[in-house]
Amino acid sequence: MVGALILLVAALALSQWAATRARAQTDVEARQNARAHVSLLESELQKFRLLPRVLSEFPDVRAALADNSKTASRRLDRELEQLAERTDAAVLYVIDADGITIASSNWRDATSFVGQNYRFRPYFRGAMREGEAELFALGTVSGRPGLFLARRVDVDGRRLGVIVVKVEFDKLESRWADSAATTLVTDAADIIVMSSDRRWRFRSFGPISRAEQQRLRATRSYGNAPLDPLPGDRSGSDLVIEAAPFRVAVERVSLPGSTLRLLQPAGPARDSANATARVIFLILLILVGAAIITLVRLAERQALRQAAHEALEREVAARTQDLRAANDELTQASARQTEADRRYRAAREELAQASRLGSIGQITAGVAHEINQPIAAIRSFAENGLAYLDREQVGKARGNLDHIVELTARVGAITGELRNFARRAPRPLGPVSLQSAIDGTLLLIGDRLRGQGIALDIAVDDAAPSVHADRVRLEQVLVNLLQNAAEAVQGRTDARISIHGHGRAPVLIDICDNGPGIAPELRPQLFTPFVTGRADGLGLGLAIASDIMAEFGGSLSLIESPLGGAGFRLTLRSA
Repeated sequence: MVGALILLVAALALSQWAATRARAQTDVEARQNARAHVSLLESELQKFRLLPRVLSEFPDVRAALADNSKTASRRLDRELEQLAERTDAAVLYVIDADGITIASSNWRDATSFVGQNYRFRPYFRGAMREGEAELFALGTVSGRPGLFLARRVDVDGRRLGVIVVKVEFDKLESRWADSAATTLVTDAADIIVMSSDRRWRFRSFGPISRAEQQRLRATRSYGNAPLDPLPGDRSGSDLVIEAAPFRVAVERVSLPGSTLRLLQPAGPARDSANATARVIFLILLILVGAAIITLVRLAERQALRQAAHEALEREVAARTQDLRAANDELTQASARQTEADRRYRAAREELAQASRLGSIGQITAGVAHEINQPIAAIRSFAENGLAYLDREQVGKARGNLDHIVELTARVGAITGELRNFARRAPRPLGPVSLQSAIDGTLLLIGDRLRGQGIALDIAVDDAAPSVHADRVRLEQVLVNLLQNAAEAVQGRTDARISIHGHGRAPVLIDICDNGPGIAPELRPQLFTPFVTGRADGLGLGLAIASDIMAEFGGSLSLIESPLGGAGFRLTLRSA
């Protein structure tokens, strides 16, 4: 009865433990996946948000809007078409102050935006009013969903029109779909505008009223989508959709009012935790069974000893009776004999008691030794076998758990590190150690360079002081230049990159390689946006690096490389 009660309590406790562990493990995976997916989305957004700002300064954009020049508009059509192909933007187009599209990258297509009136679109009105606007919506012509990034074009205080970049996230959603989790992004109205499961797009994450649905449809942002609520039962971070349980992780994104939600399946972690609980319960069952068997054997031995003792007493009593019958005539002798027999029986009882105590001590010590051996072995086998049972590798259930502990410690250490790195945010300018900035840069990409077989020559003069900069953005410039150098020397058997920090006022950092160098025709406009020597390059890296250096009060320039390839010099103010 006691054993059954222990097992019942253990079963309930293990069930609760398994549920808690499954939720905790699923939450950790959900948070990690959500942060990774947010990073992918933010990377795409950051890349495309640069385009409207750069394009608003293009001379042909201003000419087409200010002069209403058909020639400039047609020339701008071709320029936008080429730029859209290079940047993977879905469509680039220019709208005048009346809402009429005067140039578009899809001018050749049957669905060309040229001549279309977009005055009713919220992103046009918002950009004309505020200077910039962003809207995720269905295209009124193409019918394809995407993010519209709009920026107003101003000349001499006049609001000439709006430059618009439409971005479609099909590739990003496909990358999200490679994960076991379901990722979706909701806008300010809680409508799902992006999803790794296309069936859920343009459905509401939560229930909304019919009046609200009609109001949202009136904006034409969602086309004819029904905007029905996503099916499922919600309770806090728990979500059940089509009988499948999920844990929900929420991350903010930089789109106005938008939220990324990652739905991590709870089934695998729950099954794993339940399997672990079953193994622990099985071990406990074996222990309780072994204890019960030991107690039964002890009771049997005690019963045997008691039966032998009772048989001995009966034998002594029988013999005593025979002596009394034989010595009835000798009263005194019989009395003495009786007293002697009494004393004998008392002494015999004391000896029997001492013998029993000695036997019990020996038996207890033996039983303790016999129990400790299987307990130690079972605990060792359990600790080594849990990880393999989680992987359903029953044949290897007696593996070495130390490897799993080491691997767990190591995973905890890289994350700590990318997070610390991902959250790093730009800070006000101040003193930055030149050596620490170079060390931080090599911590990020040093393994990649060494993996490519690139020899690194690093020299920082001891006399070089701290510089006036922001370490995060300075590392960004160094990483960009080193990545460019690594791509330039790719394929060379003697690939080499040098980093030399020297000077006092100003402080100089030279990054050189032995690659093919910079083509002469690119040198005059090397730091101009969208100028690149690579077929797959966007041409913004060096332009951004140059701007960052200007913010530091320094500069980025091209120099002759002593290694024979390309050379760049960072000129920085000493702190």
